[in-house]
This record gives sequence, C-alpha cells and structure tokens, in this order.
Amino acid sequence: QVQLVESGGGLVQPGGSLRLSCTASGFTSALYRFGWHRQAPGKDRDLVADVDIHGTSRYADSVRGRFTISRDFAKRTVSLQMNNLETEDTAVYYCYGYWQRNGQTYWGQGTQVSVSP
Repeated sequence: QVQLVESGGGLVQPGGSLRLSCTASGFTSALYRFGWHRQAPGKDRDLVADVDIHGTSRYADSVRGRFTISRDFAKRTVSLQMNNLETEDTAVYYCYGYWQRNGQTYWGQGTQVSVSP
C-alpha cells in the first residue's frame, strides 16, 4: 500500500517558522516529483515547492526566499522549512508525489498551517 504521511504544521505568529515533513512508503522506486501544495479556504490547491528526481527544486513566487525544500532519497522524505511566515501562508498543506512508474499522483492527508497574531 502506497502512502504519504505528513508531520508538522500548527499555529504560529507572523514572522515565525514551521517545518513540515512527509515520508513516502510502499513505492518500489523513487517518486519523480515530491513536494507540497497548499489550499486556503475558498481557493484552489496550488504548488508551494517540489523537488524532482534529479534534485531540481521549484518554488511558488510567493514563498521563494522564505521557504526551503529538501529531499532525502535514502529516507524517502521531503521537508519544507518555512521561515518568515505571513498570514497569507495560512492553508492546509498537502504532501504530494508523482510516481512516473504508473503516471499517478499521490496525496497526503493534509496538515493545517495557521499564521495569526
């Protein structure tokens, strides 16, 4: 059974930091893309950051310079260090992975990140 399990998230004040982590299990090969999306109330689910199998990362313009994504291929984890958080970062954050072997995208259960004074 393939699954993505997230940890981290919570409530923080503006300017604070949080770290999210996600562990993949059940996949027989590495995910081609591994990273995070987020969805705020009433908005679409959008890419935050991801890392491909070559180690190339992508970031949304709104988080570049504040968030850092890292991937551990041996441990099959991806982490998102979020610094200088803003109220606009409040959302449910979803770990996701694209498995090239079957062309499927997989999602974690989501973790709430709330940034409030």
